[in-house]
Parts: sequence; structure tokens; C-alpha cells
Amino acid sequence: MTRPELRIDSRRFRANIDAVRGRIAPSELMLVMKDDAYGHGLTWAVETAENSGIGWYGSYDIRGGVEIRRVLEKPARIFAWATSEDDEVDEALLQQIDLGVGTDEYLRRVISRADSLGMRARVHLKIDTGLHRNGILPEDWAQTVALARAAEREGSLEFVGVWSHLAEASDAEDDDARRVFDDAVEVASATGPTPSALHLTASAASWWRPELRGSLSRIGAFCYGIRSADGPDLDGIRPVAELTASVIEIDGRDAVIGIGAFDGLPSSLSGALIGTSAGARVLDRIGETTSLVADLDGARVGDTVRLFGGGAHGETTATGLAERIGTVGEEILTRLTGRVRRVIVD
Repeated sequence: MTRPELRIDSRRFRANIDAVRGRIAPSELMLVMKDDAYGHGLTWAVETAENSGIGWYGSYDIRGGVEIRRVLEKPARIFAWATSEDDEVDEALLQQIDLGVGTDEYLRRVISRADSLGMRARVHLKIDTGLHRNGILPEDWAQTVALARAAEREGSLEFVGVWSHLAEASDAEDDDARRVFDDAVEVASATGPTPSALHLTASAASWWRPELRGSLSRIGAFCYGIRSADGPDLDGIRPVAELTASVIEIDGRDAVIGIGAFDGLPSSLSGALIGTSAGARVLDRIGETTSLVADLDGARVGDTVRLFGGGAHGETTATGLAERIGTVGEEILTRLTGRVRRVIVD
């Protein structure tokens, strides 16, 4: 049986990066690489982005940041924001990875590990602007900044950034978050040099709310052509990946294709439009190992069917599939299993 393929277009990725940069300038792009570059493959994504001149990379955890550092051939900044164990912190310091710090306890541990290694940790302090997903509370901010400045004077820390996450529940709430963020930057600036890396926004807010952008914008999904669930299309942005599989059996007017739940395509996506040489068709049902496309008269064994992609053959996008089951487009990509062959198209 022919394996399904995730076809990944390097030219589209580079074009998306250029479009995002043009949109957010003068804010600098931090290209986020979480979840194996949103299921596209971290090594490919880093190599392609490096050739496009990306200078900042974002990783959820230190392990991913270390892998980014391994692939990079030129110096670049890497930011890892998940609170981590001491051995991971040591590795981050050795690999010159910037650390996102959202608690006083984590800051003290980072300082301690830097002291023990005789190194300087590059730290971005996170202010809680209302999302309550980790972050230093505004009433505790001045105290934590004072701790960071003391460690800076001792030579074990560089206070290089202030950052946060937005709830993106409403424009009004994001405006409130911005005020909290700006206040935090003002407090930090009153105690020493203003940190150079100021980043509040991720993909959606970076794209649509220019007044919220800082010196950096953390953007992942949009660079890979994954729009927000229930959000509008993005000018100049196209899906980087398309999922294809082959027709393996013809049963009357029905075509059975070689992909199913074992490959990461949930059965709840039955009824979605997929792309064929004859245009859009309905995916009738999804089994464990195969799916059935109803009413595909004239199809032949070996024909290619597109489960999601850019829409040229009638297929929906990954986000279009995600909207059918109440999730986000990146989940459709990241749940694909290793049996789906990744094929790079340049």
C-alpha cells in the first residue's frame, strides 16, 4: 500500500515568511517552532528559515531549543518559554538559549544554575497581563525585577526581555493587557536599561493589531499558512503543506483511499470536502486504515486525492477541517503519525 504523504513546499514557506515580515515591520519576526514546527519537521523548517535570514526562533521547551541550535549553521537567538528542570536549564545556558521566566521561584533557580556554571543567563521576564497562564502578577513585578537586576549586577544574568501572552478574547481585553504590559516595561526601565526584546503578541494579534506589537512578534502558525480557526483568510499567506493519499480500490462509483485514523485522520472528519482530479468530493467515512470517497466516477487505482491543502483541487485547508470538529488547524497537522511520509517540494 502506498503511504500517504505530507507535501511541504519550501517556496511557499519562504514567501509566507516574507509576507509576515512585511506585515509586522518594524517589529522583528520570532519564528515559532513548537510541536516539530507544527508537524512540518523542525530540521527542514530551521534550514529553510535560516536561508531566509531569520534571526529569532521560538521553542516551547528547552529540548526543542537545543534541537534548533543543533540544526543552525549561523548564530541566532533562540527563546524557550516553558518552566524547566535544572538539568534542562543547564543545557539552555550551555547552548545560549534565552529563557522565558514567569515565576520568582524559576528566576531564582535560573540564577542559581548560572552561578554554578559561571555563566550569564539571558532572561525574558513574563508579566501576567490577564491570561493567567504563568506570569508574574503586577503586584509582584517590581520585586521580581529587583531580583533580576541584583543578579545582573552580580554577573549571573542579563535582563534582556519582557514578554506576555494575550487572551485574545476581545479587543478591549487586549487593550487592558497592553496597559499592564507597558506599565511593566516602565517599571523595568526605571531600574536599569530597557530590555531590548519586548514581545506581547503571537500570530493573530501581531497580524491585526499593529499597536500591540513590540520589538519582537512571536509568530508560528501564519508562517506555515495555518490561519486562525473561524478567522479570515490572510493576504499573501498560503498553506505550506498538503496531505495526499492514493486511491487503492474502486468499488462501483466509490473510491477507497489509503489513509485512515491510524495515520492521524480522525473519523469525525467524515463529510469534509477533499480534492480530486474531478474537483471537490465528499469524504464519506474514515476507518482505521482507509477512507472512502463517495461518488468518484472515473477514478482509477493510483490516483492522488488531497485531504487538505491550498484548495487548487477543491480540498479544504487544515483549518477548514479543524473548524468541523471545534479545534485549530495546527492540531490537524501535528496529530499526523510517522507513517505519513514528509516530502519536501522546492
